[in-house]
Amino acid sequence: MKRRDFFNRSILASLGLGALGTGVGYGNTRPGSFKSAAKNIIFLVSDGMSTGTLNMADLLLREKEGRKSRWVSYYQGGFAKRALMDTASSNSLVTDSAAAGSSWGCGMRVPNGSLNVGPNGELPVPILQKFKNAGKSVGCVTTVPITHATPASFCVNEESRSAMFDIAVKYLEMEFDVMMGGGKALFDSKSREDKRDLLGDFRNAGFSVALDRAEMMALNGENPVLGVFSEGGMPYSVDRENDPEIKNKVPSLAEMSKKAIALLAQNPSGFAMQIEGGKVDWAAHANDAPGLLYDQLDFDAAVGIALDFAAKDGETLVIMTTDHGNANPGLFNGSKFGKLYTTSHSNEWVLSQLSAANTPGQVTDFIETYQGLKLKKEEAEVLLKSYEELNDDGIYGSTKVPNHLFAQIQTNHTGIGWAGTGHSSDHVELAMYGPGSENLPAYIENYKLHNFMLNAAQLPAMAYLG
Repeated sequence: MKRRDFFNRSILASLGLGALGTGVGYGNTRPGSFKSAAKNIIFLVSDGMSTGTLNMADLLLREKEGRKSRWVSYYQGGFAKRALMDTASSNSLVTDSAAAGSSWGCGMRVPNGSLNVGPNGELPVPILQKFKNAGKSVGCVTTVPITHATPASFCVNEESRSAMFDIAVKYLEMEFDVMMGGGKALFDSKSREDKRDLLGDFRNAGFSVALDRAEMMALNGENPVLGVFSEGGMPYSVDRENDPEIKNKVPSLAEMSKKAIALLAQNPSGFAMQIEGGKVDWAAHANDAPGLLYDQLDFDAAVGIALDFAAKDGETLVIMTTDHGNANPGLFNGSKFGKLYTTSHSNEWVLSQLSAANTPGQVTDFIETYQGLKLKKEEAEVLLKSYEELNDDGIYGSTKVPNHLFAQIQTNHTGIGWAGTGHSSDHVELAMYGPGSENLPAYIENYKLHNFMLNAAQLPAMAYLG
């Protein structure tokens, strides 16, 4: 039900709508006998995942569905090797995603905003290019534009992460095997300044191009794949799961991950891939609790896909981590956490349906219908007042809505608080499962994961550049 339906009719009883389900079965998967070398590497990044995000998503799943998240269950079962990782860039203790991803991608610290270009102009070879040169299939899956900082950090050398239209062209030149996510506008002649039909160029180069969920599901691995399923970032998981039309057209991160693994695993020499929950970071910037937690659960479903594959395969190293913390959210009043169980939409979706023309009563009823939160009249009035003076409160192209004000109001109803709206310098979670994981130290600098992956696959490592 869209805004126009809501305000033209009485409130519907939509609180009974189910929120996001993970879509994958949960099992007590125990480790098998690992080979001496990792034939395959699956690197999972929940972008901007503070420790509180991992914690709250696990708690939400336990309380709502009576089961643990796959990530935390592997900790509790003693299956995963666990460490802390630093997240600094070459010019800041607080990194951005480009520099953080590049530390893994090229084995050295680079300046914020840079993709595998060192502080002195160094151009080390990105890791997926190394794995491809070694005969493995390679790819990336993400919920943000496929040319965004984190997937690009494993693929290309580029002075600025903002050069996404150029990065799209580089993907064609490099012929990666599977690239899936958002960002159709970056490949479409209608939105490119140079009017180049990059989608057509990919098809002419022998790629299978998928533009919706059905086309993705039909892929068979005969050709390399480009899948772009939204103009920019993909919808938040909680919004997709509660809109049948979007759910039918747009795949989840777990669905993309399962398909990508199936396609890449056809190579007898193995594969290396990155899976990114990119919109976890976007939700953290916006202090969007429903967007954050349900996208983290969508990411956790992808973790389950990877771990189940690795447990059966015995030759796959699974790495689970984040590039940096963001906003450091936490649950500070457990008695209120259950308010999120009936949430059917993100803050961004809810706020984008409202305007200064609404009444406080309409605002209160609308938010209660879609998020289960009963705002006080004065809270609704404050929220409405903010629509008269909107600024760029969103992030990465989101609509102009009062994200942070609404988050402050929500704290009184959910118990979720936020330390800020940006990245943090925190040491972050790092976990591994599979061949090579036994060599993970208790603490590691981010850039050392580059050689760690190469060593696990028994490929030549590089000299550390610091």
